[in-house]
Amino acid sequence: MQIDFEEWARRYGTPLYVYDFDRIRENYTRLKEAFSGQKSLIAYAVKANSNLSVIAHLGKLGAGADCVSIGEVLRARAAGIAPYRIIFSGVGKRDEEIRQALEEEILLLNLESEAEMKRVEAVARELGKEARISIRVNPNVDPQTHPYISTGLHENKFGVEIDMAKRMYIYAKNSQWLDPVGIHFHIGSQLTELEPIREAAGMVADLVRSLAAIGVEIRFFDVGGGLGIVYRDENPIDVKAYADVITEAVRGLDLTIVCEPGRFLVGDAGWLVTRVLYEKRNGDKRFVIVDAAMNDLLRPSLYNAYHRIEALFDGEERGEATPAEVVGPICESGDWLGKEVLLPETKPGDLLLIHSAGAYGFTMASNYNTRGRAAEVACEEGRCRLIRDRESFEDQIRLEQAHLEERG
Repeated sequence: MQIDFEEWARRYGTPLYVYDFDRIRENYTRLKEAFSGQKSLIAYAVKANSNLSVIAHLGKLGAGADCVSIGEVLRARAAGIAPYRIIFSGVGKRDEEIRQALEEEILLLNLESEAEMKRVEAVARELGKEARISIRVNPNVDPQTHPYISTGLHENKFGVEIDMAKRMYIYAKNSQWLDPVGIHFHIGSQLTELEPIREAAGMVADLVRSLAAIGVEIRFFDVGGGLGIVYRDENPIDVKAYADVITEAVRGLDLTIVCEPGRFLVGDAGWLVTRVLYEKRNGDKRFVIVDAAMNDLLRPSLYNAYHRIEALFDGEERGEATPAEVVGPICESGDWLGKEVLLPETKPGDLLLIHSAGAYGFTMASNYNTRGRAAEVACEEGRCRLIRDRESFEDQIRLEQAHLEERG
């Protein structure tokens, strides 16, 4: 749909996140249909964009939720996701988080270590509940992505080696309080190469076969997420080819394939709208200073990530576009949103549109420099609506204010 960014920026101010729910639906449907003929669950990675309306939109389409904190589990439940569609992952779960997840009776807990398995067993014993578990296997496959979002190598903190996984499954099978129903791997994020996925899926499927031979019957084959999108000039993986590679790996096994996409579903369906404050020059260096900052969109500062930045002008002639650094008001040299961005002359009040900001945008936002987080808008079937109010100063200090006079 055509979105009038000027209208919504006037109505709700800037910085402003805008999401295209129609595109999210298209992305979900494309992936779900790629697995047609195979039992599958698309469990949305809530960490990518945890707005309740986003989660609820995907839930209505049939998605489950991949969560990495009890807060995300509760968000998924608040958004209407059924417990049997929720997976609780994450490398460090507190006992109280494990307890609450078991009480919610979610589909399964995904375990990252032997020590974590023992804690889950102890909590399950205390509750008198059997814990459905999956074990995250680290296949030591190079995902060929940014090192900060690589997760499938032995040098990464995630998962366990195959030999350790076998020992854990045998232990779980013999435990009264553990039910090993799944297996999981996730080699990294923003993946654009199919071969590492093929290699990892094949290794983990072979492990499933060897476990079946000793009486451990796995029912859920969780391939994680990580499908990449276009930020600049990437060539994303064809989703049908992706599904075929995984389906081929598990041929002959009676499994439900679980996929945990986040960025793929929402990344290219979101934009950050920001307003130009003014321009300045330091020697030959041109800066376009805007009202969005690293607290609104952290990826450029954190990952040196690229987001396309487009000027939304009214058509007047502004002259030749020249390179500029688009920066925010935060008191850090790392507060930038784009470097060497070709822009014509800008004027105070002009809008810039930052593309592919639907994933790991608002969800990584902070109140650094006591800046309120942006409002969020959803557009669907020709209509737009507010799905999160802009954060006020009073919102930021509410949890502190009651304690201000305590030392009196």
